[in-house]
Amino acid sequence: MSTVRIVREGETCDVKCLNPGKVSRLAKLLPKSESLTELSDLFQLLSDPNRIKILYALSHDEVCVCDLSAILGMSDSAVSHQLRLLRALRLVKPRRDGRVVYYSIEDDHVTKLLEMCLEHENE
Repeated sequence: MSTVRIVREGETCDVKCLNPGKVSRLAKLLPKSESLTELSDLFQLLSDPNRIKILYALSHDEVCVCDLSAILGMSDSAVSHQLRLLRALRLVKPRRDGRVVYYSIEDDHVTKLLEMCLEHENE
């Protein structure tokens, strides 16, 4: 077995593979590329504070676009644009009641994800 020397600059190993069995086992555990791409898209979408505010509000109650606009201090069109992005990744869902469209969280996973991220941030 070769010794491993950690280089401060890049903190990389001098050996190619110290534990081939572990590498093989963990490589097999990796999710499919499609799933990882979708997960990456999700985290990119969550990188905007306004979208997080929308999700946070919707995690507590169903809200229409105009009320979300008032909560966030944004225009209706700006909120609608953010909601379109959130709908595209199935994070929120609409419900029409006459001329008013109400939005809510798509499922409990979205709320749990938001709660876990906030909990992590508050630690």
